[in-house]
Amino acid sequence: MLDLRTLTRQAKDRLIEFPGRPLMMGVVNVTPDSFSDGGRYLDVEAAVAHAIQLVEEGADVLDVGAESTRPGADPVDEAEELRRAIPVVTAVAKSVTVPISIDTSKASVAQAALDAGAVLVNDVTALRGDPAMAEIIARTGAGIVLMHMQGTPRTMQQVPHYEDVIGEVAAFFEERIRFATAHGIGQRQIVLDPGIGFGKLLVHNLTLLARLQRFACFGCPLLVGVSRKTFLGQLVDRPVQDRQWATAAAVAMAVERGAGILRVHDVRAMKDVMQVTVAISQETIEPMKAQHA
Repeated sequence: MLDLRTLTRQAKDRLIEFPGRPLMMGVVNVTPDSFSDGGRYLDVEAAVAHAIQLVEEGADVLDVGAESTRPGADPVDEAEELRRAIPVVTAVAKSVTVPISIDTSKASVAQAALDAGAVLVNDVTALRGDPAMAEIIARTGAGIVLMHMQGTPRTMQQVPHYEDVIGEVAAFFEERIRFATAHGIGQRQIVLDPGIGFGKLLVHNLTLLARLQRFACFGCPLLVGVSRKTFLGQLVDRPVQDRQWATAAAVAMAVERGAGILRVHDVRAMKDVMQVTVAISQETIEPMKAQHA
C-alpha cells in the first residue's frame, strides 16, 4: 500500500500533499442533469456558497463539473460547458484557498478553467477524448486524473464486459501513464481513478473496491468516487438521496484498501468515516484522547 505521508502531486504551481490520510474532494456540480444534485447549483452564487460550505466541512479539494457523466447522459457542447463552468471556477477560486479541479474531457474547457484558477483536470476519458488535452496538461503542469471507463457515459452501462476487471484496469493504467509521460506529463502530476460505476456491473465495482491495493504498484494516488452511486442502490435498494450510509461503508473500505482521494458529496459525514477508518487501520490516536476512550 502507498504511504500517503510520502506522496505529493504537482498541480501547476501548487504542491498537493497528503497528511497521512486520504484527501476529501468535494463535488460542485453545475449541471441540470447530474444523477445526485442536478440543477441545485446552476446559479453562480449558489455554486460558490456550496463550495465554501464544502471547504468548511473539510474538503481538501473541490471538483467543479459542468457536464453530467451519469450513465446515459448526453454530451454537452463546448460553448455550453464553458458558459456553465468558467464563471463558477473563477468565483470559487477567489473564495477558497483549496485546490480546484475541473471535471472535463474538453481541452478548451480545461484551458479556460486552468486560466481561471483551477490546478487539476479530472478527465473521465483519461486523455482519450480530446487530442489537445495532453499538450495542455504538459504545458501548464496541471495535475491530471486518469480515469478508467469502458465506453462513453451514454453507452457505458449497456453491455459492460470484462474477462478480468482488475487485470484490464491495471493494463489500462499502465498504457495511459505511458501515453501521458510520452507527451511530456510528469509522473508526479498523475492521479489514477478506477472509474467505479463507469462501464462496470455491480460485481466489477465490488471487485475493484475489494482489490484496490492492486493499483498501488503505479505509485500514484488513487481517486475513488463511490458517493451515492447506482451500485450502492442495487445493494441496499434505496434511492439516491438515501444512500449516505451505504456510501459510508464503501468509503471506509476504500480508505482501508488504499484510496488517496475520496470524491464525495457529503464531505462532513464522509470525513468522519475516513478519520475513524484511518485511526483504526493505523492504530494511532492522540494520547489525551486515548485517556478518555
